[in-house]
Amino acid sequence: MNLFAEFDNRIKNALETLEIIRENRSAVDFGRLTVEPPRDQSHGDVATNAAMVLAKPLGTNPRALAEIIAEALRSDADISEVSVAGPGFINIRLSTGYWQQMLAKMIAQGTDYGRSDVGAGRKANVEYVSANPTGPMHVGHCRGAVVGDALANLMAFAGYDVTKEYYINDAGSQIDVLARSVFIRYREALGEAVGEIPAGLYPGDYLVPVGQALAAEYGPRLHAMPEDEWMPIVKKKAIDAMMAMIREDLEALNVHHDVFYSERTLHADGAQRIRAAINDLTFKGHVYKGKLPPPKGQLPEDWEDRDQTLFRSTEVGDDIDRPLIKSDGSYTYFAADVAYFKDKFDRGYDEMIYVLGADHGGYVKRLEAVARAVSEGKAKLTVLLCQLVKLYRNGEPVKMSKRSGDFVTLRDVVDEVGRDSVRFMMLYRKSSEPLDFDFAKVTEQSKDNPVFYVQYAHARCMSIFRQAREAFPGLDTETLDFAENIGEITDKSELQLVAKLAEYPRIVEAAGLAQEPHRLAFYLYDLASFFHAHWNKGKDQPELRFVNDKNRQLSIARLGLVHAVACVLKSGLAITGTAAPEEMR
Repeated sequence: MNLFAEFDNRIKNALETLEIIRENRSAVDFGRLTVEPPRDQSHGDVATNAAMVLAKPLGTNPRALAEIIAEALRSDADISEVSVAGPGFINIRLSTGYWQQMLAKMIAQGTDYGRSDVGAGRKANVEYVSANPTGPMHVGHCRGAVVGDALANLMAFAGYDVTKEYYINDAGSQIDVLARSVFIRYREALGEAVGEIPAGLYPGDYLVPVGQALAAEYGPRLHAMPEDEWMPIVKKKAIDAMMAMIREDLEALNVHHDVFYSERTLHADGAQRIRAAINDLTFKGHVYKGKLPPPKGQLPEDWEDRDQTLFRSTEVGDDIDRPLIKSDGSYTYFAADVAYFKDKFDRGYDEMIYVLGADHGGYVKRLEAVARAVSEGKAKLTVLLCQLVKLYRNGEPVKMSKRSGDFVTLRDVVDEVGRDSVRFMMLYRKSSEPLDFDFAKVTEQSKDNPVFYVQYAHARCMSIFRQAREAFPGLDTETLDFAENIGEITDKSELQLVAKLAEYPRIVEAAGLAQEPHRLAFYLYDLASFFHAHWNKGKDQPELRFVNDKNRQLSIARLGLVHAVACVLKSGLAITGTAAPEEMR
């Protein structure tokens, strides 16, 4: 029920009736025509650039064409006014009756209002967080977790078939480092004085319980084994313990995944899946034997001037061809990336979204190249980079966590300010821009704290219902037909609030298609501002109050407006993963 999509169709239908269009139909392309809210709400409810983009191919003046289009639109019964501004912009004001009908539809749909089919059931895989299982999640992971989770929720609401996925990086040298770090804690649990943790290993206290658990289960037996025997045992225990910790951290943040995909499975059975992926690329002509040019600057010590098995990634958009097999015959980390993408493609996903940290910027072109080569252009891959989060308390930088060893953990942040504040504020800036997170500001109860302001709007809606039940004993707001007296909604401020609600489906669709969940957070704040502003008018103008104990019929109609506001706030907050409280103290 996207109002702007509806009027896009109405305007195009009106254009088709114009003689100037019919005579030049082959020269006209409606593809650049936009229908959207005016930048200034005082100009109207809907604006279109139709005359601006059609005048040139029609060989006419934009302003003159705008006047012709405006005259055609005035015959629409749902349009109360059409005006032409500037060089040819067309502003449309909708009738009171139309807004009343819109409000009735919003009330009927409840929290499903705004749900869209723009995704058309396309299968989308959103992979996010994917932190190495080597310790607790830090605040950098926090932003990617929230952005990925909210984006997946948003795309599902917009009609995509979404899978939320976590890629467990449980293969590679960092897991060996983890196992050796845990083994030191195991020795410590046996009573050995281990001293300072050696450089290059993980020093955090979070590994102490893992070492203690190993000591309780195996006693000194592991200590007597050579490394090649105790290593796989300790690896498995360490990874399981770290993933249990990570799942707890994610649960605290209200982040849930449908799939946890282990990198180790790609290396199982002699790395059969990686080999199959390389064979597939070879069959498609994307693999060859050759030499890479030396890297710019000082050569790394391990650089080899030799023939290698290379992915011809420069032919599909990358900066340089990528090695797939190391000199020792083992597969590169990039080869595993190829196999992982192929696995997603084979699972039937049309779109793959990777939510990564800003330090992964170098991966973007190579992943896009893999997608083009493996899917032969059939699948869409998008990499969203989340910039850094800087933590402050009253403007002062926050110090590191002792528990983690060298970073602020996600749990530190969630435990101090609550998950709602964390989630909403992580979305209250575009993910590609740095974010300053001040513990003091996100807990203050003021308009300057977006999460409080939006949640308070929902709580205020619920308080209005409680007030109505007190004013009209016996009033059952659960079964009430709010739309019965919808014709009572006529005040300009009320209609502006309905117009703001009408933007919600457009926001959902646009944010879902653009993969920008921050747009939803901005919209919710704007809606809360409109609602609070209208409520405040009732202080000085009693006739505008939502509940008038002298006029039951009008009060019920206005309760319908409150119900619509509450439903959109609840729906939007649910997409962001934030609660919609019924009261706040």
